Amino acid sequence: MVNGQRDGAGGLEQTSSSIPLTPPRTKEDWLDWLRLLRSRRVGPGTFYRLMAEHGSAAAALDALPALARRAGTTGYAPCPRDVVAAEWDRAERAGAVPVAMGSAAYPARLAEIADPPPILWTHGDLALLARPLVALVGARNASSLGLRMARSLARGLGEAGIVTVSGLARGIDTAVHEASLESGTVAVMAGGVDIVYPAENADLARRIAEGGLRLGEQPVGLRPQARHFPRRNRIISGLAAAVVVVEAAAKSGSLITARDAADQGRDVLAVPGHPFDPRAAGANMLIRDGATLVRGPGDVLESLAIAAPAPRPKAPDAARAGAPPPPPPHAPARDPGPLDRLILDRLGPAPTAEDQLIRDVGRPAGEVAQALTLLEIDGRVARQPGGLLCRLGG
Repeated sequence: MVNGQRDGAGGLEQTSSSIPLTPPRTKEDWLDWLRLLRSRRVGPGTFYRLMAEHGSAAAALDALPALARRAGTTGYAPCPRDVVAAEWDRAERAGAVPVAMGSAAYPARLAEIADPPPILWTHGDLALLARPLVALVGARNASSLGLRMARSLARGLGEAGIVTVSGLARGIDTAVHEASLESGTVAVMAGGVDIVYPAENADLARRIAEGGLRLGEQPVGLRPQARHFPRRNRIISGLAAAVVVVEAAAKSGSLITARDAADQGRDVLAVPGHPFDPRAAGANMLIRDGATLVRGPGDVLESLAIAAPAPRPKAPDAARAGAPPPPPPHAPARDPGPLDRLILDRLGPAPTAEDQLIRDVGRPAGEVAQALTLLEIDGRVARQPGGLLCRLGG
């Protein structure tokens, strides 16, 4: 049941309603729901109000033109049937399954938020939505330490029976999904559930559909645009009992997800980072403003009052090896090449083990070692005792 929702899509009218929905049972019912939802100026809030007032999507579609005239819009027509029929056909070819608000398969937590999607397109194991879910989000240009933390959190939560939720983006999202494929992961898509973005994650998306779950509210076949990502973020937080921000800049989509989580009454947690690393600025701000500080999976489980599994041996904390030395007074002598930039993207002010960096970069050790030597000479990278590396300067 949804109460007093506002329509984020500029709906025809917005009023408070109590909406007990009867989900579609036939293909014609599904097409009517899709037609109503895809009609111009009908977002989730207006959809629910129309369903409450008219009793069915078919009756609401009949009423739409007159409603539009009263709102001052002439020549209004609902979404044509052939448009949603084509969407239905694309979904069938892609193996996507619709889940409607009011059905037993619809995620209970998501149904509680403002403007929950009336229809979710899904591909994969719907049973995952009935298990405890925690969202892990963060920077696309993640550091090696951030990626290690994301993997550690995802594995630890998976061992405790928790399903991870993320957005299939580069960086932290990718690390989360990869580390929890076996224990259960949900990828929330900004565009159509069959459109993988970024394209480099196509194989990961395929594996998620085989053992996890992909879902989204946009029409099947729709390529994501910038405006779709904030809408996607509210679903990520809405599915989950808590949202953990691993790395995030001061202005980032991860902070939008954290704000959505707070508005939805979810727990917000964050992994602290080095104050000189801009990728940690957003997470540090969240902690300053009251988010729970996360050092590992145990802190997340404690926040959710879930017993942690048997402890595993911990790797040494590289951040305790000491602060990086001050940057050299001279400017770097050369422009970095592609491998240099990849290394610099993975390094931050906090020290990182060289062997971990080589694994994260995914290039032969000899190539990475040669590039590191040149970066040290240029004054962009400093080497710490114990084989640790850190980035100098900006």
